[in-house]
Amino acid sequence: MELRHLRYFVAVVEEQSFTKAAEKLFIAQPPLSRTIQNLEEELGVQLLERGSRPVKTTQVGQFFYQHALKLLSNAEQMVSMTQRINAVQTTIRIGFVSSLLFGLLPRIIYLYRQKHPQLKIELIEMGTQAQVEALKDGRIDAGFGRLRMSDPAIKRVLLRNEKLMVATHASHPFNQSKTQGVYLADLIDENILLYPNTAKPNFSTHVLSIFSEHGLDPQNLTEVREIQLALGLVAAGEGICIVPESSNSIQMAQLNYIPLLDPNALSPIFITVRNMDDSHYIYGLFETIRQIYDFEGIRYDESELSRV
Repeated sequence: MELRHLRYFVAVVEEQSFTKAAEKLFIAQPPLSRTIQNLEEELGVQLLERGSRPVKTTQVGQFFYQHALKLLSNAEQMVSMTQRINAVQTTIRIGFVSSLLFGLLPRIIYLYRQKHPQLKIELIEMGTQAQVEALKDGRIDAGFGRLRMSDPAIKRVLLRNEKLMVATHASHPFNQSKTQGVYLADLIDENILLYPNTAKPNFSTHVLSIFSEHGLDPQNLTEVREIQLALGLVAAGEGICIVPESSNSIQMAQLNYIPLLDPNALSPIFITVRNMDDSHYIYGLFETIRQIYDFEGIRYDESELSRV
């Protein structure tokens, strides 16, 4: 006896007609009639009254019908719960650098959760270099970072280039040029706060590489742990700090942000995944990014974001 046989029998009882039951089940009537006959022979009982119009159950047939309904309902619940448990156990782990929390990343993750409620999403703060190793080790499934890290096992996709700004104390003379902006050459003699002070390469090495590309070699450098500490020190008048444009959402008393005018004063934002990882949840993450960028009117390379 198969669940299919029970479904056929229940359909006949509920429709009170072999013809209507066959239509409901999308099968021909003769196979349906044979299935019910075989079911009766297997059980050794008569389930339906012969020749009745509409079709009626015998007393034992009614008993069988009630328990068939329970079995079918239990089977459906078993399938549903199994799928739900499997969905809960499906986890995607995403690495990110902390400065991206002040940009679009929170909105991307939020929308991704709404579109994929069956996924368990874990966010893990880590540097770009650490993300590459974590991807290769299987500790994360995707990473958002700011550095150009190359590895044959990793697929790196450029999302966009974010402008850089200079964070200054409100009393700093640079604020007279707040609306126009300043150049990197203007910063050479300033006390520059760099972050983070983690293993290189990191965002601080990226900032120094931009100075180097302009033939500039700033000497008054102080490395601190992370961006919030750097901005807090700027607000205390300890120096200036170069930060991504989205960081201007961090507001403190006596803290101002001034545009950097050099055209290559940019911070790239990348997403990295494992090569050949065509999982549906990775595809869904890229789709979510496209949706957010389209809504915000942010230009991106369609060919890049279609590589998954």
